[in-house]
Amino acid sequence: MPVGPSYRPATDHADLGDAFFDVVEAAEFPRTVLRRRNQKAAAAVGLDRLTDAEWTAHFGRFEPLPGSLPAPLALRYHGHQFRSYNAELGDGRGFLFAQLYDETGRLLDLATKGSGTTPWSRAGDGRLTLKGGVREVLATEMLEALGVNTSKSFSLIETGEELVRHDEPSPTRAGVLVRLSHSHIRIGSFQRLAYLQDTASLQRLLDYTIRTYMPELWREDLASRADAFLTEVTARVARMGAQWMAAGFVHGVLNTDNINVTGESFDYGPWRFLPTYNPEFTAAYFDHNGLYAYGRQPETLMWNLARLAGCLLPLSEKSALETALAGFPEILRSQFANCMIARLGLQPQNPEQDAALGQAFFAFADVSQAPFEQLLFDWHAGLASESRARRSPAASLYETPDFAPFRAALADYQPANAAALDHAYFQRTSACTMLIEEVEAIWAPIAASDDWSLFETKLEAIAEMSNALNLAPQSAVPVRA
Repeated sequence: MPVGPSYRPATDHADLGDAFFDVVEAAEFPRTVLRRRNQKAAAAVGLDRLTDAEWTAHFGRFEPLPGSLPAPLALRYHGHQFRSYNAELGDGRGFLFAQLYDETGRLLDLATKGSGTTPWSRAGDGRLTLKGGVREVLATEMLEALGVNTSKSFSLIETGEELVRHDEPSPTRAGVLVRLSHSHIRIGSFQRLAYLQDTASLQRLLDYTIRTYMPELWREDLASRADAFLTEVTARVARMGAQWMAAGFVHGVLNTDNINVTGESFDYGPWRFLPTYNPEFTAAYFDHNGLYAYGRQPETLMWNLARLAGCLLPLSEKSALETALAGFPEILRSQFANCMIARLGLQPQNPEQDAALGQAFFAFADVSQAPFEQLLFDWHAGLASESRARRSPAASLYETPDFAPFRAALADYQPANAAALDHAYFQRTSACTMLIEEVEAIWAPIAASDDWSLFETKLEAIAEMSNALNLAPQSAVPVRA
């Protein structure tokens, strides 16, 4: 196999032992048609030299990668789903396929979605719709461009099956997705062991997670390790939440099994981006009470973290764990201010002033109902973009008295990179967006005539935006309160 010099396979998760996973086999698909390979992500782990045939063999038929896991592992976990505990969860249509190190020495997972049934499929077919795979590719590319620490959609292969789904037109085409992510250890992974009252395995998972992903947190004292771990996970999840809010993103299904302990956004189902500011905007049609609405995401993440704290009670003291959790609101506020300054392309001033600018932005976004992403696009680099903003489709909104407080707040800021406004992206009049109507428009010609041109064009537009915004998230940098 023609791997690059940076290819460094690993099998670390297998060292936890078979109490943490089930060895499974991938489904055999009628055919495998490569629809998307992420060359940038592949280069980071030394797999960019694979031929398409080799790529399909590994990520469509799941032949093991040399030196990595010899067989797929369906991970075991529990979780709260819309705050109701479910002890029958686990990898039901995916598995951990391989582990490897990237160029910076981070251990990464290659895991699947739609790769067949497992002991945790719960009468499901273990498959993924091709449309679901397309949606996840679009979500991850857009989120990364907007500065969100997210999993990467590594591969998408159509599998030649027809699936029946009750919530979309059927039969529909099937696909298998492979994601590249920094850990698939979830809050739900700890919940399962706490539920089983298996304290020895709980400590084993804690120690493995710290040694593997947060070695700087190691303490000889067990309680101190648990406290340091919860403090760090709290900070990372708070940062992720701040990034979502600044991106106008609604994950849709913030169950505890969808929150990993490394603070990386992943597992996208009914996601949405805000058309206009609305804290009650929801993504999932089945979220009838708006539990996971845009404005409730921070509250939900805090609730989920409290469930993790409860799992750690056998290893530490309640008061110490409460102290670790207490940092969440302030970290979220400070990270959110930082994210908004970055999204607006400005040089930061001080925490209070930066927070006030964010408040002024959202106050105007609320009263004006300006298109969310367009507003950020128009005023990127602050008042240096004023003449450009006056040519915007939303220009009339900037002539109203409601705009004055936000404009006044911008007056104290300088562009972080004024030269960025010369980029081709900022010569446009409209922002690159990813609203649900656009996703449906991208899918329609694929479904009707296998026309992928709109999909490819959108990915090119996102890449252009990413280059202009330069918001690559610092995913390897620990967060501190």
